[in-house]
Amino acid sequence: MLLRIVNLFLLFSVLYFSQPANTQALELFPLQAVRLTDSPFYHAQQTNIEYLLALEQDKLLAPYLREAGIKGKSDSYGNWESSGLDGHIGGHYLSALSLAFAATGDERLKKRLDSMLTELRKAQLKNANGYLGGIPAGNTAWQQIKQGNIKVDLFSLNDRWVPLYNFHKTLAGLRDAYLIGQSELARSMLLELTDWVIDLVANLSDEQIQQLLISEHGGMNEIFADVYAMTDEEKYLKLARQFSHQLILQPLLKSQDKLNGLHANTQIPKVIGFLRLAELDANQEWQKAADFFWHDVTEKRTVSIGGNSVREHFHNADDFSSMLDSVEGPETCNTYNMLKLSKMLYQGSIDTNYLEYYERATYNHILSSQHPETGGLVYFTPMRSGHYRTYSQVDTSMWCCVGSGIENHSKYGELIYAHNKSELFVNLFIPSTLDWQEQGLSLSLATLFPDQDQVEISIKSVTQNKQNIQTINIRQPKWLADGATVFKLNGKVIKTQSVHKGYLSITRQWQAGDKLELNFSIKPRLEGLPDGSQHYSVLYGPIVLAEKVQPFGQEELAYFADDGRMGHIASGPMCAPEALPVIVGDTETFIKGLKRLPSATLAFSMGEGLVGGKGIESLAEKPSLVPFFRIHESRYQVYWPQMQAAQYRDFVEQETQRSRAAELLASQTIDQINPGEQQPETEHGFAGVGSRAGVNGLRHWRDATDWFSYQLSDPQRQAQSLRLTYFAGDQGRKFAIYINDIKLADVSLKGDSREAFYDMDYPLTNAMRESLQNGKYTVKFVAQPGSFAGGLYGVRLMQAVARP
Repeated sequence: MLLRIVNLFLLFSVLYFSQPANTQALELFPLQAVRLTDSPFYHAQQTNIEYLLALEQDKLLAPYLREAGIKGKSDSYGNWESSGLDGHIGGHYLSALSLAFAATGDERLKKRLDSMLTELRKAQLKNANGYLGGIPAGNTAWQQIKQGNIKVDLFSLNDRWVPLYNFHKTLAGLRDAYLIGQSELARSMLLELTDWVIDLVANLSDEQIQQLLISEHGGMNEIFADVYAMTDEEKYLKLARQFSHQLILQPLLKSQDKLNGLHANTQIPKVIGFLRLAELDANQEWQKAADFFWHDVTEKRTVSIGGNSVREHFHNADDFSSMLDSVEGPETCNTYNMLKLSKMLYQGSIDTNYLEYYERATYNHILSSQHPETGGLVYFTPMRSGHYRTYSQVDTSMWCCVGSGIENHSKYGELIYAHNKSELFVNLFIPSTLDWQEQGLSLSLATLFPDQDQVEISIKSVTQNKQNIQTINIRQPKWLADGATVFKLNGKVIKTQSVHKGYLSITRQWQAGDKLELNFSIKPRLEGLPDGSQHYSVLYGPIVLAEKVQPFGQEELAYFADDGRMGHIASGPMCAPEALPVIVGDTETFIKGLKRLPSATLAFSMGEGLVGGKGIESLAEKPSLVPFFRIHESRYQVYWPQMQAAQYRDFVEQETQRSRAAELLASQTIDQINPGEQQPETEHGFAGVGSRAGVNGLRHWRDATDWFSYQLSDPQRQAQSLRLTYFAGDQGRKFAIYINDIKLADVSLKGDSREAFYDMDYPLTNAMRESLQNGKYTVKFVAQPGSFAGGLYGVRLMQAVARP
């Protein structure tokens, strides 16, 4: 069975990779050729399979069948699957089943994949035009767009929640079902669906297509480039170019960083598409643009675990304070896509810098984002010290990071090994086996890393009548202490040479039974934030070490999400920074104070140089550091502030005051919105005509030449006032505010504040409070003729009486 799978995959690989101008320097092995063995990665893979099989096929199919006018066997899932993003998990599901089947050969996954495709095909045939999707009332929106009636915002298109983003998941699922899951039916469905897109935009100008791309749209250009690679038909290459967002591409072509304030995961898939087109076109400029983006994000915007973004957006690269404050830290979807980009850049260059990032992010963000028992998946991983994470549940949570998450844990074998025609490259030290049939070579890689610092590569078999390789290149990680690795071949120390930068090479006539042993020299080290601020993370090799903390005594936190729209956010009490330990004195003293504990698993005690804090796991013991990927259902600390002893008292006083102010504001706030941000606006029922959103510095805003509105919740009827945040530069703007169609105020912005941003409070009347319906207020902002409503930089419903 394995031989049949591998041979079939090689056929598909030829179709995929043999198009002219593909510039990859290395090839990756198909997942079918690599099998994980016992390790945290293997455990995550197997746990994920059970999560996949626990998802109900009929519920995932329901949005597609509904939109095709077919009565399904079940209603759709709730949560995001029934609030506008209907069907997005179904697309991810096709990809995840394909990947997991390829990675394991588990026939249950193939059976489920084929069954999904059969039912989806019924919906596509019923649509009778090649279309397939679960977007609510999608046909109406698509007809409007086809006629050039385009109504676009950052996260909506013709009054649908990111329909192109949703649609991209279906396209990607069909592509993966063909290229990885080996389904010819998926190929036919994909081509028909892509032809439908060509017809959709046939009468639109390039400018109108670029207008569509203002709304989040995933990696549409990458998919169409892949379809071109599959078919060699120029119409698909043209479509891929048309769907390349010039607003993002043009600054990158000039090596300009214009990312501050942008929604992070909207941009990364676009860049993956730019690079895919560069591969097919041998376009060096687009390749350099993608590489510039990668370096900018990984070197200037990424924390130690390999993640990026705050509240889903790129913050200022020179200021990580919001990263350390927010409970909505790095989003898992971002890292899912950054790993894709890293893999592609590595293949074209054999540059191990991409592997350094890939390894770091895989261990510390991706592996850690899955609950090891339930398979639940994480959306945000806060870097705020003393906070925690929330995990999905199979029946309640249908977030984007669930979709990408079920893919993440299905493909750990994709980059462990690579090859060219005559050499093998060992990239990642993940326990696994490799069966390289073309070269007649099979081997195993065994290690208990990071608990032990040894790796053993054993040659299992060599078929002598094949053109066997002689050179094995083993990555020399940058995290080694003094670059030290001891190599032993069959028990004897050997010398190596560097044929490729970042690798050590061993060339010989390999025989079955050969054993290559690697012994790493690793020391713990500190790594600061990219902005140079005095906050440090502790690493052991590529492994981020963290501490479990418990600042609140006996508390019960909701670690597993319910079906609430914002259940992906860990919304429990925040820990004040002054309640946790800090590094006092020089960092060298702190590092020297770390002592390896004599446990079977990696752990260090922390001693000299650590001061203060109430949040250590046990006050009777010294705090200990363990791999972050092993911390679950707990508050944790990944970054420690560092200061001199004389600064510590001031730090405590300042943080105490700041925490009290934040707690007071939170206690007075009933509901709030960050205007111009996707999730808060979607949760609060944004609607509008002639409305725009954007970024001013790092503050998101929304305004309108006509009107826009939100729905604010007040289930306990406590609201006393509405607090709005304005920008001092918006002088002369005139608009009215309505609460449930009752005028609250006429506003004329004076712009006379001494601060760049300022708050204004508007007391609610008794009539407004009595108009409360189902615990909600509709707050509407209506521009006067020739003026603007807003811009608004913050909206809060307050229970405190308006400030004087």
